[in-house]
Formats: sequence, structure tokens, C-alpha cells
Amino acid sequence: MLTTLWNLGAFIVALSILVAIHEFGHFWVARRCGVKVHRFSIGFGKVLFKYTDKQGTEFAIAAIPLGGYVKMLDGRVEPLSPSDEPYAFDKKTVWQRIAIVAAGPLANFLLAVVAFFLMYMIGVESAKPIISTTVSDTPMSIIKSDGLFQVTAINDQQVGDWEALNLALVSQMGESGFNITIAPLMADKNSLRLEPTKTFTVSLNNWQFDPKKESIITGLGLLPYRPEIHLEVADVVKGGAGDKAGLQSGDKLRTIDGVKLSNWQGFVELIQKNANQPLQLEIERGTIATTIELTPEARTLDAEIIRGYIGVAPVVDPYPEAFRVKLQFSPINAFIKGVEKTAQLSKLTFDTLIKLVTGDISVKNLSGPVSIAKGAGMSADYGAAYFLGFLALISVNLGLMNLIPLPVLDGGHLLYYFVELLTGKPIPEKIQEVGFKIGGAILMVLMTLAIFNDFNLL
Repeated sequence: MLTTLWNLGAFIVALSILVAIHEFGHFWVARRCGVKVHRFSIGFGKVLFKYTDKQGTEFAIAAIPLGGYVKMLDGRVEPLSPSDEPYAFDKKTVWQRIAIVAAGPLANFLLAVVAFFLMYMIGVESAKPIISTTVSDTPMSIIKSDGLFQVTAINDQQVGDWEALNLALVSQMGESGFNITIAPLMADKNSLRLEPTKTFTVSLNNWQFDPKKESIITGLGLLPYRPEIHLEVADVVKGGAGDKAGLQSGDKLRTIDGVKLSNWQGFVELIQKNANQPLQLEIERGTIATTIELTPEARTLDAEIIRGYIGVAPVVDPYPEAFRVKLQFSPINAFIKGVEKTAQLSKLTFDTLIKLVTGDISVKNLSGPVSIAKGAGMSADYGAAYFLGFLALISVNLGLMNLIPLPVLDGGHLLYYFVELLTGKPIPEKIQEVGFKIGGAILMVLMTLAIFNDFNLL
């Protein structure tokens, strides 16, 4: 419950910032073009707070934080007196109307640049894309390496951390294949000495990816490096099943019901399968071997699946410092990185939209508000820098989505204005209304699919 509330709170904060910046873009340019603005609202529905400035614009915060709007003086929706006409949106030149409409998405791109700039100034901890092995019968099984290796590039695009690798792989969805460059690690992993790079051509023919089950990295067959997990208790939750059974930090786990334990994951699977079932657990405490009775508590997951839980954490080897990387730059370099990152995400989002239209990517990859809320909550958990990165990512998506030439979006209005620019006269109101209805229906279908995919991921 607390997690849901945290995710919801982070989502509302993120969405409010994105909407405020987007609408401010429209508002600021409208004012510069001499358009009278009646209201600048963040949210819909009942007004919770409002303030009117000297120019008569009402600034409002409404109860439903799922969008916002800028209401301008417009002769198409209200009668105009002769003195009002110079300040009406529809009486402005085509280029002025184009500037006002385009300013919203442009503001989102500028927000992304600023957010990435601040993120790189603060600095974010990350990890190099070190792979332990590949999975047989997957696209990545073509890679031949006897031990750990680092992915250094995808199609000659350098990747220095896990996020960069993930984005590079996502951009390959819908393609027939790509090149991956790796550098095997030499024996001393603590110094991260790399051997000469090798490049392999990965085929994506007949490859199926299900985002509900796995990430694209594991879906392609790459198993990230994980520090070794020992069959030894590091911590015990007070009052949990492990604590009630007498488990203590330092206990080494040997057998369950006479079955020898070989790794921590196997132990976890046995615990999960035996909710409310007493188990005989053999442990080694110091030099003494003993057997205790352990009864896992039952926990019900979202899908009403019951799993056993005992509340213990294992001893895990520390993550090698040589595998870590901190992305932090000087102000100038942080700004350059922010621009580059925004451009990269814009291209990736645009390419993905094209692939969705052509059918190269399944619509099941669409995400809606639930996924965004989860992402907001998780990024907020990690700190301000990660939340800024998430905000920039969603801002780029919002900017590009608004430029789609559907009449209900900014892109649709821009399409109408460019047609007017070419023909010398506006598109008839009846045709515009038909376009709005069609665009609204298409947008509703896409939103329904996205929300449906969200709930399938729960």
C-alpha cells in the first residue's frame, strides 16, 4: 500500500512538472504574440487554488492532476468585439499560431536538456555492462567467451553503462540484426583489464520478445554479472519466520529435509513452494551442526499466488569497484551530454513510433500511466539525480507524442496550419471537426492498449 502511494505521489509530481512546462511553452509564446490568455490551468475539474494577474489571466491548480491547458481568447469559441480581435488567437498570422502551438512540445525538449544537465552535474552511480555468460538458443548465444566480458558497443555506438546498453538494444527492436562488440575480462576482475575487442553479428530473425516476462537484455540472452551469493545468513528480520525458528547472522545453510542445498536461489525456491509447511533445516553455526524446524510464512501476491517467506538475507560478495562508474561532468560537458542524451532519446522514440505504425514492433510494448507511475516511484527512491533522468525521459516522450499529426494533439493543429500556409486559406471547420473525432478515437484506442498492457504487467 505504501509503495502504491509513493508511486502515485511521485507520478503526480512528475506529471505536474511536465504539464506545467508544456503549457508554459504555449502560454509564454502566446503572450509574446499578443494573444490574451484567459486561464492557465494545471489539472482538470474543481479548482483548488487560483490567482489572477494584472493582465487578467487566471492561474489555477485543479483537483484532477492528469493534464492541463491554456485557454486563449479565440473567435471560434466565443464572440469577439472589434476591440478584442487584435488579441484573439485565431486572428493571428499562421506563423504566430504555429509558434504558439509548437512551443509546448519544444518546452518539453528544453526541460529534458535541463533535467539531464542537472542530473550529470549531480552525478549518478552506474555500473559497466559486464556479462557473466550468454544463454543457449538465444540471439546472443553466438558470442563466444570463456569468462566475464564487457559490452562496449552496439553497431559502433559506444555503451559505457547498463542504461546506455539497454537503450541501444531497444533501438534494435524490429530490425533484422545488429553488431555487438565485446571485450573479455582478464583474470583480475578487480582491475578490470580488458582483452582486445571482438565483434559478433546478432540475428533477430524469429526472435520473440515479451516485455511482460523479462528485460530486453535477458530476453536476448545476456546474463548480467552478479556478485556471488553465499548460503550464509547475513541478516534476519525480527519477528519473521526465520527469527522465530532461531536463525542467526552467520548461520550456514546445509540441507532442507535431507536435500543438500547447492545455491541460494535453490533455497529460495524451496521456501517459496512450502508456505505454512514445516521444514527441517540443517545449519552450521560456528563449528556445530544442528537442525531447526522452519515454517515459511504465507504471502499472497497480486495474482493471488501464495509464496513462502522467512525474512532472511544472504551474505553477498561486494560489487567490484572496478565494475562501477559515476557519470558526473563539468557544467559545459554536462550541458553537452544533456543535449546529446535528449537527441538520442528523441531519435529512439521517433524510430519506435514508426516501427509501431509499420508493425515491426508489437503494440504490447506500449506503456501507460501505471508503468509511468512505477518508474516515477522507483526513480524517486534512488534520489534526485535518477528522478531527473526519469523526468527527462518522459518529457522527451511527451514532446514527441504531442507532435504526432493527430488533430487532437499539437501535431494535428500544426498539420492544419501548414496546410493553411500552403493553400492560403484555413481548412473548413467541418473537416477539422471530423479530423478531431477521428484523432480522438485513435488516441483513445492507443491509451486503452497502453493501460491494458500496464495491467498485464502487474
